[in-house]
Amino acid sequence: MSTSQKIVPHLWYDKGAVEAAEFYVSIFPNSRLEYTTLLHDTPSGDTEIVSFELVGRRFNAISAGPLFQFNPSLSFTVHCATVDEVEGLWARLVEGGEVLIPLAPNPFAQRYGWLQDRYGVSWQLATSSAPVDELPTLFPSLLFVGENYGRAEEAVHFYTSVFKNSAIGAIVRYGPGQTLDREDAVLLADFVLENQRFTLGESGW
Repeated sequence: MSTSQKIVPHLWYDKGAVEAAEFYVSIFPNSRLEYTTLLHDTPSGDTEIVSFELVGRRFNAISAGPLFQFNPSLSFTVHCATVDEVEGLWARLVEGGEVLIPLAPNPFAQRYGWLQDRYGVSWQLATSSAPVDELPTLFPSLLFVGENYGRAEEAVHFYTSVFKNSAIGAIVRYGPGQTLDREDAVLLADFVLENQRFTLGESGW
């Protein structure tokens, strides 16, 4: 387990936390279940909590009733070394799920696609644009829409001012006609919080 990871995603499911964790661990390399715990007599009834690692990154998940639904404002981006690796993960994750952006070549990667899996969690899969020491890599990606559209860059500066060991990387903006109303809108901002990578974008559509 990565003892240096200070920001841990926590996923809320109706009933499927353990099943989802077992599925993810079975398809991602360098992944494992850590522990499961059953809590009795909570406000949601009996709840299961599971801790696991995906691609060496820690996650927690809970089965706590139908009080929350996943949506694409939070997704997990996975960069793979080869097209075959991307297509293999895509084929498993899309089973019973929904395609948001079809897997295909794009200007930034040999393959890129966005999907929502059978459990409702969103994934962006891509080939890496540059060689790195360890692939695949996985990191959270945020999407600002609605009333938060236009506030992505402000948010990046705010988050990096709050957390230690933080830095702002590249900020890529939409070109003319690529989004609604704001040609200066952020297509993708890359930043680090507590030595962990995040990305953030915004959309007016």
